[in-house]
Amino acid sequence: MKTYEHGGDIQSFAKSISCKVEEVIDLSSNINFIKPEILCDFNFLEISSYPKYDKLYKAIANNYKIQEEELELYNGGSSAIFTLFRHLNLNHCTIYSPAYLEYKKACNIYKYDYNLINRLEKLDVSIEKNSFVIFVNPSTPDGTLYDLEKLLEYWQKQNATVLIDESFLDFSEGKSAIKYIHKYEKLYILKSMTKFYSSAGIRVGTLISNRLNIQELRKFEPLWKLSHFDSIYLQEALKDEKFIKVAKAINVKNKIYLEKILQESPLVEYIFNSSANFVLAKLKNYTAKKLQEELKNYKIMIRDCSNFDFLDESFVRIAVKSQNDLKAFKEALDVISK
Repeated sequence: MKTYEHGGDIQSFAKSISCKVEEVIDLSSNINFIKPEILCDFNFLEISSYPKYDKLYKAIANNYKIQEEELELYNGGSSAIFTLFRHLNLNHCTIYSPAYLEYKKACNIYKYDYNLINRLEKLDVSIEKNSFVIFVNPSTPDGTLYDLEKLLEYWQKQNATVLIDESFLDFSEGKSAIKYIHKYEKLYILKSMTKFYSSAGIRVGTLISNRLNIQELRKFEPLWKLSHFDSIYLQEALKDEKFIKVAKAINVKNKIYLEKILQESPLVEYIFNSSANFVLAKLKNYTAKKLQEELKNYKIMIRDCSNFDFLDESFVRIAVKSQNDLKAFKEALDVISK
């Protein structure tokens, strides 16, 4: 795989096997397969005026029980990440890995020296003072949910600036680190709501921190950076009060089914305990690339995790999707393993 390649390129996959996009079963993308109810008719959306974001700020602030002055919006989670790297202008970064690949990319672009800590082996590792610490919780690509209280205390002693990426926390019962933003002045929280609200095409990412930090970030932001479509869609999604409970319940149920499929397959050596909407598996006597090729016959995409740090070519990530999609995956694995 390419260094920073991600899953979910469904168009290229369909083209490579000469089928329609609608025929593909995409188990490589970790976007929620359950969608919120959107009542707005976008055909009648007024777009002749410049967008205003007051209502969006208020909706997101209410969703996370914070003040509007404690968040800043960006054109997607990756944009928030790159902006923060640029804004902080630090020298060193510590990434608890494996992690979302855009963090290493940002280090290289903004000339940060960086150190990778293999969190799968050990968390209790010394870090440089004044480092920019990156921690994804629940993590990618394994979905591990961590209690970060002791680590936060240590990072604070090391005078670290900390970014906790909670893009997948909404799928879990985990507690957000938002409660620490007033105790630790160098703490930032990333929320990529489009994962949970099934809208990766809606580019809205949120950074949360104390008022002073957000005030500094806002000084350098353009007046208009999100489209009116982005803003209205997410506002409408947040109005669906039943969605959170329903989406969590269905994802948990289907994840149990997916775990059973993987545990019973002779192709799989073991799986990781995940609190997110995906499962990381280590294959037995099989490479991710080979299994990907085999699954093309069934129009099924999975994520090769060989370009994640500390993982090799035997690791794959399978996203939680519908019962029908997972059943098709099971049937394909059964045939392949014979």
